[in-house]
Amino acid sequence: MVKKIAFLFPGQGSQSVGMGKDLYDNFEAAKNVFDTADKTLGKSITTICFEGPEEDLKQTVNTQPSIVTMSIAAMEALKSEMNITADYVAGHSLGEYCAMYAAGVMDLETTLKLIQKRADLMGATKGGSMAAVLNATEEQLKAGLEEGSKVGYVDVANYNSPAQVVITGDDNAVKAASDYLLANGVRRVVPLAVSGAFHSKFMENAGKEFASFVADFNLNDASIPVITNVDAQITTKAEDFKTKMPKQISSSVHWTQTIQKMAEEGVDTFIEIGPGKVLAGLNKKIAPEATVYNVFDKASLEATVSALKEQMAGV
Repeated sequence: MVKKIAFLFPGQGSQSVGMGKDLYDNFEAAKNVFDTADKTLGKSITTICFEGPEEDLKQTVNTQPSIVTMSIAAMEALKSEMNITADYVAGHSLGEYCAMYAAGVMDLETTLKLIQKRADLMGATKGGSMAAVLNATEEQLKAGLEEGSKVGYVDVANYNSPAQVVITGDDNAVKAASDYLLANGVRRVVPLAVSGAFHSKFMENAGKEFASFVADFNLNDASIPVITNVDAQITTKAEDFKTKMPKQISSSVHWTQTIQKMAEEGVDTFIEIGPGKVLAGLNKKIAPEATVYNVFDKASLEATVSALKEQMAGV
């Protein structure tokens, strides 16, 4: 039997050309989301998602609205096939906008306008780099950051799982931290192909500009608790979302802590909705006892619906 269900929405890096095409072709609810995105944003999100080219899709200004559109389309397709409501929702970085949409904080058009502005601001912020650090202890990570800080600014961008964090900051500081970690027992540090140092103080001006943009929108209190990236805490008040959204751009993504919080609240079933299976992989490291489903195309949606119906029936 299912105790509590959480919807999870992926972030940047999970995109792939062709994503959402068979959802669009097979589910009216998904088609409506894509068509609304094209109309609202004044560009063909459908073409970028379905046909690419990859060079276009991986540009931040296109990646963020494309992933959000595809993820929301997948969720609406799922809900059109099954009467299901999440007990909690969360999203990894830009995925948080899908979570807020799922919780009724904002309608689809508002969600799309906000994520496009966020993407424009983040994509225009250049400089800095990021690297994924795998299987480092807390002590190793702390020492690596201290070493990097001797030559510049470096911080943690993402706490993705107990086995993976992402560091961010000045190029030379990230390199110095990476070199130190590799020389002191950490086996893998992977530089990331990003346009800038996301979730770092490099993004503070983008956050300030975004705060001014967000101020003009009316948001609702959440009907489902959202666990927010900046603090891994339950958030439901519209004003709190307005404060946290700009802050999230330059703050660390506390994903490990978010999943741990949901597990503490009794969530035993997670459904990752959107392209790829990145979050499902992270979940195995954070909450290995939980059940995880994916919805990213027609086949995975149907498999998830079938499994959930069995689970809910106690089969």
